[in-house]
Amino acid sequence: MSGFLPMTREEMAERGIERFDFICVTGDAYVDHPSFGVAIISRVLESQGYSVGMIAQPHYHTLHDFEELGAPRYGFFVTSGNIDSMVAHYTSAKRLRSDDAYSPGGKAGKRPDRAVIVYCQQLRKAFGEIPIVIGGLEASLRRFAHYDYWDDEVRPSILIDSGADLLSYGMGERQTVEIASRLAKGVPAGEITDIPGTCYLTAPVNTPLGARECPNFEQVSTKKEAYAKACKIQITEQDEVYGKTVIQRHGAVMLVQNPPMRALTQDEMDAVYALPYMRMYHPSYEKQGGVPAIEEVEFSITHNRGCFGHCNFCSIALHQGRKVTCRSEESVLNEARSFLGSPRFKGYIHDVGGPTANFRHPSCAVQKERGLCRERKCLAPSPCPQLVADHSEYLGLLRKLRALPGIKRVFIRSGIRYDYLMADPDPSFMRELVQYHVSGQLKVAPEHCSASVLDAMGKPHIETYKKFADRFYQVTKEVGKEQYLVPYLMSSHPGSTLSDAIELALFLKEQKIRPEQVQDFYPTPGTLSTCMFYTGLNPMTMEPVYVPKTAEEKAMQRALLQYFRPSNKDLVLKALKLAHRTDLIGTGPNCLVRDALHLSDQARKTAAKGYAKTQKVKQRAAGKLHSKTSKKAEQGRAGRNAAAGKKGKKHGKKKS
Repeated sequence: MSGFLPMTREEMAERGIERFDFICVTGDAYVDHPSFGVAIISRVLESQGYSVGMIAQPHYHTLHDFEELGAPRYGFFVTSGNIDSMVAHYTSAKRLRSDDAYSPGGKAGKRPDRAVIVYCQQLRKAFGEIPIVIGGLEASLRRFAHYDYWDDEVRPSILIDSGADLLSYGMGERQTVEIASRLAKGVPAGEITDIPGTCYLTAPVNTPLGARECPNFEQVSTKKEAYAKACKIQITEQDEVYGKTVIQRHGAVMLVQNPPMRALTQDEMDAVYALPYMRMYHPSYEKQGGVPAIEEVEFSITHNRGCFGHCNFCSIALHQGRKVTCRSEESVLNEARSFLGSPRFKGYIHDVGGPTANFRHPSCAVQKERGLCRERKCLAPSPCPQLVADHSEYLGLLRKLRALPGIKRVFIRSGIRYDYLMADPDPSFMRELVQYHVSGQLKVAPEHCSASVLDAMGKPHIETYKKFADRFYQVTKEVGKEQYLVPYLMSSHPGSTLSDAIELALFLKEQKIRPEQVQDFYPTPGTLSTCMFYTGLNPMTMEPVYVPKTAEEKAMQRALLQYFRPSNKDLVLKALKLAHRTDLIGTGPNCLVRDALHLSDQARKTAAKGYAKTQKVKQRAAGKLHSKTSKKAEQGRAGRNAAAGKKGKKHGKKKS
């Protein structure tokens, strides 16, 4: 009998299930691997003794796929999948993507736009007032009124549009267990209002006391200052130690976000990752080419959660939170040992990471009792004096993984915070990272070089990256390897002017970096940077922020980061002229692009001499050709005249 959860009536019968307790609905193909949120939630429910069915990527234009497994006893859990459905469908330029790694064969179009809303509406049509709980990234980041980049307007909480009963935000295991327990006991969904890590709608008269109130939906929809104030409240209350209930009125109802659920303990995380995942996509997808998303994660290990790095453009702070928790060494080692039984495993562990690979413990001792600082970042613009930068535990784990029989190489491919690495006084991790855990290229994320843009991003200043790069290449040389850094870069982030983009282009030229890919800033729900994009304000300070919004300026900023491409020449020229930086046009050592109208004096003289010489050669050639042609023509005319004269004499004799 297959270890996958049932997706069809036939698979229900194989397990002897007449009716499911719960059914999970997902916008991704069904992949039973712990890097997929729905796989974790479904296995957690199963571990509590419930029967669980799976509806993956249902055909959403009819009710057939939603009704196939019948009505569950207690309710539905609904997610769009691992990423927001709009991000899955559209690029930052709002163009349709041609593929989808989370769908069979990598084909796009298997899920609807705003999948959570569509799925819930179809479930309501099919089953009426059955309990529906929404979760995952799309629901979690849209729990408040939020700016929607694709509509270019503020939309209400996804609870309003979906018609769901409850929203589970964050990682969700604890909430799921408690919600399921109460529903199974017969508690109506509308009465489940006190579980941390959940949101619900209620009549304003029932609003809990002591909550922090955001500006209401009408205010944030029409006043950008109100939106920025709401964003700050929502971000600063996402701490499990001091986070309060947050409320936001939506017309006749009140949205209530209960305080965050406390993070799993290490033992609890170990138990979650020890559940009987199949670690593969459902066999029904094999004929369609499988599910591409499994390729990078099948033999990767997630060892931590949370990220105190808290970049402003990242959604982790509002979803997983800033507190770092991790699995035990033995839990990670057991997962690595399990790979050895797979015929697909070739001895290479692709990643041992998480949101940030080199975090294994909280950033300081203070936060354990007081929580993380409300308005202070642990690493940016410079490391906090309280920061404890220590890689010894992570390094010990990597050494044990390398020593396992059957393991050839252990790579680190998820994000490394190089600023945290540089803050560690012990050089051991850097040396072993370079020597054992890089597969030719190490991806890091300086994102930009302009101090003002990096401040808007919540990133460290570029001097830290330069020191890290110097050290990386020094150690690489010392261990006798040829390895390279691949920097992630972002164009058009709030705060970035054309001048800042030019500064970044010059930095790239100086560092001899030619990025193959550049990411335009993508305003996704729930981030500080998206708030800046929409309001033109930094919500933490309420100071104005420059925002590049036109397609033309975004194209110019992107082109500047790849100034060396001939196809970008016209855009780069235009940007340099608009920014009054024509000094960077020409053939000088700092110039970014050539243009005949802006050559240096010496280049113009050389070009003029070359042109004159060419013209002389052409003239000489033309003169010789003209002379030769004229001589032949003259000879031809003389011959014809002589012949005509002889003929005339003959005619004269005959006449006389």
